[in-house]
Amino acid sequence: MTTTAKTKLRPLADRVLVQRAKEEETISGGIILPDSAKQKQEIGTVIAVGPGKKDKDGKTIEIAVQVGNKIMWDKYGGQEVTIDDEEYLIVKADDIIAIVE
Repeated sequence: MTTTAKTKLRPLADRVLVQRAKEEETISGGIILPDSAKQKQEIGTVIAVGPGKKDKDGKTIEIAVQVGNKIMWDKYGGQEVTIDDEEYLIVKADDIIAIVE
């Protein structure tokens, strides 16, 4: 399990702790969007990674992402959590669809 010092949350099994990318406040015409009109991004940075889940033989299946990777996940995947006024998302490794390079 890998994590950064700033979080107090350790994901278990095949879970990954992610911090969403910040949304743009304005659109190209200079119009400022209210919070209710913003669409949440399914892109973020990996903050912590669980150890991986076990297969039927008891071997650990490692997770393909590392702390610091920028990832995309399924639109309806993940569980939102708030820690020390910071919003995070816990995502299953199966819900991660890409690493953004």
